[in-house]
Amino acid sequence: MLDHGIGHWVTRRAFLSGDRPALVQDERTLTYGDLDARTSALARALTGLGVRRFDRVALLALNSAEFVETLFACAKLGAICVPVNFRLGPDEVAYILADSGADVLVTHAAFAETARTAAAGPGVRLRHTLVIGDPADGMLPYEDVLGSGGTATLDMGVAESDVHAIMYTSGTTGRPKGAMLTHANAIANARHSALMGRGLNADDVTVTVAPMFHIGGLGVHTLPFVYLGATNVVQSAFDPAALLAAMARYRVTVQFLVPAMWAAVMRTDLDAYDLSALKLAVSGGAPTPLTVIDFFQARGIPFQEGFGMTETAPAVALLDAEHVKEKTGSIGRPLFHVEARVVDAEDRDRPTDVVGELVVRGPNVFAGYWMLPEATAEAFRNGWFHTGDLGRIDEDGFITLVDRKKDMIITGGENVYPVEVENVLYRHDAVTEAAVIGLPDEKWGESVTAIVALAPGAAASADDLIAFTRDRIAHFKCPRRVEFTEALPRNATGKILKTELRRQYGGSTAGFTRE
Repeated sequence: MLDHGIGHWVTRRAFLSGDRPALVQDERTLTYGDLDARTSALARALTGLGVRRFDRVALLALNSAEFVETLFACAKLGAICVPVNFRLGPDEVAYILADSGADVLVTHAAFAETARTAAAGPGVRLRHTLVIGDPADGMLPYEDVLGSGGTATLDMGVAESDVHAIMYTSGTTGRPKGAMLTHANAIANARHSALMGRGLNADDVTVTVAPMFHIGGLGVHTLPFVYLGATNVVQSAFDPAALLAAMARYRVTVQFLVPAMWAAVMRTDLDAYDLSALKLAVSGGAPTPLTVIDFFQARGIPFQEGFGMTETAPAVALLDAEHVKEKTGSIGRPLFHVEARVVDAEDRDRPTDVVGELVVRGPNVFAGYWMLPEATAEAFRNGWFHTGDLGRIDEDGFITLVDRKKDMIITGGENVYPVEVENVLYRHDAVTEAAVIGLPDEKWGESVTAIVALAPGAAASADDLIAFTRDRIAHFKCPRRVEFTEALPRNATGKILKTELRRQYGGSTAGFTRE
């Protein structure tokens, strides 16, 4: 039986609270009534361009109202939206366009040349490219296309089990894989947002500044806020001062950022902005340094961390504000509708506090990898999604991740989980960023190596940091080598590129990338 997908959220919100602000960008506000009318018009226009149910529409775009409109227009049609990282090069964009089989591309004028080059790539079959902003030769102006949509009734069948988006994984090693997220996945994630921690409601306001081409930027608040009838203030680029100004102006109540963003905010003069409406700070995408958590909690701002993945739409677990200090280093407990276990190589449950692979299941877990049946089968062994993360569960049900399976270091026959070492390094007052990798070592197999960025004006030697770790963890886990850098390389979602670090500091990426 056909039912309603997430495109119905906009229509229902327009009916229930059409005058409430849905999206705010610069000086422009779209109410839920506006958003419903514009997404319906765009859906009809896309139909006129030949887009049908299950066709793919790619988005190479900045955070914007148009990004949200395109996604919900596709959802109303039953088409599949394919967000693309705008920081990728033309060849990388071309790969995603070809792999997804995208028929239409929507892009900002700033990426017109990238889009044009990618469109000529091998296997790309685009029929139309829509451009947001300044006109570009051979591309259709977005507003003109939307304006041609007319007012005919939309009558497209959409099932909750249909795929609404293909989100490509970071691709830090090898080719990225397209995770197929269904309407049901997005619905489950939105309900989790309403339930998790202190919860969210229609009166909440947030600034959407984490990139929406990533599941964190799209799934943590952007989509759930539409479901709840709340307000997204959209910013196209991250600037701490601009973010804080928007938070003060629009009385932001809840804010999601990745840890690197929170650290940048922490270094800004917060006293210059009225943040009295902020009831909750949310972090995810990477472990948050304790210094960041302490900073915001000292200012009376509850701070909570979430853990999720592209494949889980994204939320899996929450470390709520009440336990964020007590259970530092944990990702929290599974969300209401999520089951989680830690298993061995034969998928047998590991005892309490014993490390194994984290596996999960629930209505938020994706449908599989696009056009990759073998990878999908491998990921879903015995009915559970295998995350590739190593962790343990304590007696209270809190999950602590010790690392990705592929990042585990084997030195002298001992397993070392880099996150454990990094967490110790972050306790040193001089350290602002730390990444631990394994590099080839004739004697030990792999040598634990730390790459560290120091705080401005701070001083610490390699010997100082090694001695600091030796006082706190087993000696075989401690770095044998410490390198200093101004900043660690990160991808567009804020994750540290350990493959790049291995390459830069002399490691063989082929030998030390374990799937």
